[in-house]
Amino acid sequence: MNGGPLPREARVAAIRAALERALSPLELQVVDDSARHAGHAGARDGRGHFNVDVVSAAFEGMPPLARHRAVYAALGDLMETDIHALSIDARAPAERTDGGAG
Repeated sequence: MNGGPLPREARVAAIRAALERALSPLELQVVDDSARHAGHAGARDGRGHFNVDVVSAAFEGMPPLARHRAVYAALGDLMETDIHALSIDARAPAERTDGGAG
C-alpha cells in the first residue's frame, strides 16, 4: 500500500485480497458495516468498520488471540489507512458452523 486510503467502494475487495493472499481461506466473508457507525468519532477520519468471517487451515492449533493477530498482520497498512474497527470470527476448518462439511 502507498499510505493513502482507498476509495470506500474498493475497501472490501482489498481486505478480501489481503486475507486470501495471507491465509488461503476455505471460507471468507467481508462485510462493510460503516453505514451503521456514521457520525462515530472513529468514522470521521474516513476509515471504516468491517466484519470478517474467515475459515482457514492456517488457524489450526492457534489460540483466538493468535488468529486475530494473523488477520491484523495480513491486513497490514489497511489497518492504518482504511479500517477503524474490525470484528473478526476466525476459525479452523473443523470449527466451521456447518460442521466442516462442504
